[in-house]
Order: sequence, then C-alpha cells, then structure tokens
Amino acid sequence: MVAESGGALAGVKVLEFAGIGPVPVCGMMLSDMGADVLRIDRPGAVYDKYMVETRGRRSLVVDMKSPEGQENILRLIEKADVLIEGYRPGVMERLGLAPDIALSRNPRLVYGRMTGWGQYGPYAHMAGHDINYIAITGALHAIGTTERPVPPLNLVGDFGGGALYLAFGVLAALRHAEHTGQGQVIDCAMSDGTIGLMGMLYGHQARGSWRDERGVNIIDGGAHFYNCYQCSDGNWIALGAIEPQFYAELRRIADMQDADFDGQMTQENWPYLKQKLAGIIATKTRDEWTVLFEGGDACFAPVLNMSEARHHPHNKAREAFVAMDDVQHPAPAPRLSVTPGAIQGPPVGAGDGGVEAARQWGVELQ
Repeated sequence: MVAESGGALAGVKVLEFAGIGPVPVCGMMLSDMGADVLRIDRPGAVYDKYMVETRGRRSLVVDMKSPEGQENILRLIEKADVLIEGYRPGVMERLGLAPDIALSRNPRLVYGRMTGWGQYGPYAHMAGHDINYIAITGALHAIGTTERPVPPLNLVGDFGGGALYLAFGVLAALRHAEHTGQGQVIDCAMSDGTIGLMGMLYGHQARGSWRDERGVNIIDGGAHFYNCYQCSDGNWIALGAIEPQFYAELRRIADMQDADFDGQMTQENWPYLKQKLAGIIATKTRDEWTVLFEGGDACFAPVLNMSEARHHPHNKAREAFVAMDDVQHPAPAPRLSVTPGAIQGPPVGAGDGGVEAARQWGVELQ
C-alpha cells in the first residue's frame, strides 16, 4: 500500500510503463516527491524487495496487445497527468498508445519518452545500453585511464543523462500544462542528456583549456592534486585540492615541502608529482590520513566501498540511507524544506494495488 503523500507532487498522477534503467528511477524520484505513480506491468513480470528503484508505486498487470488492455490504459491516460515510457521508437505506436492518440484522449497529458538514442536519427532504432549511448557523446572517451576508456557504471547515461533529464522535462512540461491546459511530448535521449552534462567540458575544450585525451587534465586523473591514492593498508583516499588555498593546506598536512610541489599548475610535471605524492600517501593508513585531513580544507575524503558508505558518520548524520524490509534505500533527494520527500512504500510485485489505484483515479477496469 502506498502511503498518503504530502510531498510537493501530491495529487500528480503518473502512469509508468515498466522498464529498466532510467524510467523506474525517474518514477522513483517522482514518487519520492509525492506523485501517485501507477506502473503498468506485462503478464509474468517479477519483482523483489531488492529492486530499490521500483519503490513507492502500485502495479497493474495489463495485456497491452489486447483491445481490452489498450482501452483500459487509454481510460487511465484520460485521468493521468504524466505518462513515462522507455520503449524503442514505434513500440507505443504499435500498441495503439501513440502520443497523438493519448493526447486526443487527454490534451493536458505530459507524455515522457525515454530512449538511449532519441526518437529519430540514424541510431534511433538500434539496441544499446548505457555504455553505447555515452560512447557517442565524448563522455566515455574522457573517463578512464590513459590506456583505455572505463565504463562509469551506468550513472552517466541511464541515470544522469536519462532519469534526471526525464524528470526535469516532466516537471517543466507539467508546469506548462498546469498554466495552459496544453500537454506535450518529451523526447528524452540519454545521448542528448549526457552531452548536456558535458557542456562545461566542451566549453573548456573550445577555450583550449581541455585536451581531448584521458589522464592529462585537471579533473580526469591527470593532476597530482586531484586524484585517488592508495594508502599503506590498501585502502584509498580522494584529493581534490584545485584552488591555491586548498593546495597549500594539502601541502601542509601531507608535509609536501619539496620545492617540486611549488609549480602546482605545471602540467608537464604532473606525472612525476603523482608518483611522488603516491609515495607520501603510501606511508600511512586511510584512517591515519582521515584523522589528519578531516575538518580541514584540503579537499579530502576517504574512498569508501558501498558497505562502508552506509556507516560513514556524515551519511548517518544526514540519514542518507533508509532501511526498509531489511534493505538499505537511498533517502529521497533533494531535500525540500516545506514539502520534504518521503518513500511512499517498498517495491511491490506485479499487480499489487493496481486495481485499487485505478478505482481511485476514477477508472473501473474492463
């Protein structure tokens, strides 16, 4: 059962077509902020309590290839404020649920379409995953070691360039619909969103302050003062002392008194200085460095694994993780002062609560 919400999106009805990656994460974000999210599942769909990104909504199982199923969905569309789907271009059209049909039934509907490549373009109908979508944006080439690109999990395409951009588009279009009564279609491509995330770096490249190589720039592992270093116990720390005052603090705490460290921005010296600083950091454990650095302005943090992150004092103080059914969930973010987000319920199985949700929306299913 989804909890009664008082969040900023309370009263907003979202129809989510089940998928993987960015669509359920976007649905989670909207639910966390109070939206009533009803997921449309296909027969045979399976969920469990560990699918954190599916929390906070109810589910309705529909055979979308049947006339009855399509009509039930269209009747739900009439009551919805937002629709989000992540199928390949043309799938919703073949199901009789194309944007023009949906908007004819509900002219104020915000119809969000999430794909990797977008609704049109030479790659639009190709299969792919996060690694492929970010490959054509310049992002994947820029991330990794000097020897090879390294996939940055699926944070950049699926979630950063996908879910977050879809949620942003939904809220922008929802505001327009509330003011004008006019809905619209959102063509959200992970490749587009990732290029958007890369905007600052493309600006630096145009200025000539970013080289199109890995491991030679300030924030890609090229600089000695913005890097990760292994400690004597095998654990790692992260340093990000870019500004002169922070670099001076780093030098003071780490006892980097050698004159070689004076030329912070002398890029040709960075490989040598990385080796030299690595030798210094390797003389102490991560905990020892943490004692020395914490509370100061050297731009330091210990590199934690996922198990450690849940227990870090800062994350605990902010209650950044929330336990639900013995599973650690990320707390809703960002944090609103007047209408804070809240997890509306745990992940549910296919079909749980969907009939009741439809009835609450004013739809008696066929």
